[in-house]
Amino acid sequence: MQEYLEGKTILIDKPYGWTSFDVVNKIRWHLKRKLNVKKIKVGHAGTLDPLATGLLIICTGKHTKLIESIMPGLKTYTGTFLIGKTTPSCDLETEFNNDFPTEHITERLLESARKKLTGKIDQVPPIFSAKQIDGKRAYDYAREGIHLELNPVSVEIHEFSIDAKSFPEVHFKIICSKGTYIRSIARDYGCLLKSGATLISLRRMNSGDFSVENASHPEEIISKIIEG
Repeated sequence: MQEYLEGKTILIDKPYGWTSFDVVNKIRWHLKRKLNVKKIKVGHAGTLDPLATGLLIICTGKHTKLIESIMPGLKTYTGTFLIGKTTPSCDLETEFNNDFPTEHITERLLESARKKLTGKIDQVPPIFSAKQIDGKRAYDYAREGIHLELNPVSVEIHEFSIDAKSFPEVHFKIICSKGTYIRSIARDYGCLLKSGATLISLRRMNSGDFSVENASHPEEIISKIIEG
């Protein structure tokens, strides 16, 4: 248990529906209770959306100082886009609000759009994002019905592969730089197809040298903490 207090890096396989804060908060609460301390530093290296699953890196104690060095590592994601429908959040957090034609979409167009979203690109973050604007999260403004124009940011998509055998669902694998929004990739991919697209599933497989294969469900970690 002393390791947690002094500094430990924990690999979590974040479940669907949990926020990154849920994971941090639950682990912190159980650590404080088990160690009988009022404070313990617990943080995460890179947020995962509530509807995403996969690797979430948690640092405790002095290891929280390592977060800034962990975050720049390349991220690997797998997931699915649904072509022909959109939502305000670009994923399933909000309801479908528009339908678009898909009959014109060919394998060639799918491939052309994929290539345009590979390499160094400028992308506008989704309005439902955790991006800080004047000390407030973008999604707080969006939920209040306040429309904001977010500035584009430069990111790099090192690899973007697709499997459209289940069209209008398109499965993908993306390896990208820190700060890339996969929901923005979905939105932009739909636009390039002269249609629309929604991110309907997302899983983070890797972050830098860390892999989800070595990660545990948060309840497993909490059980270990309780058992001491």
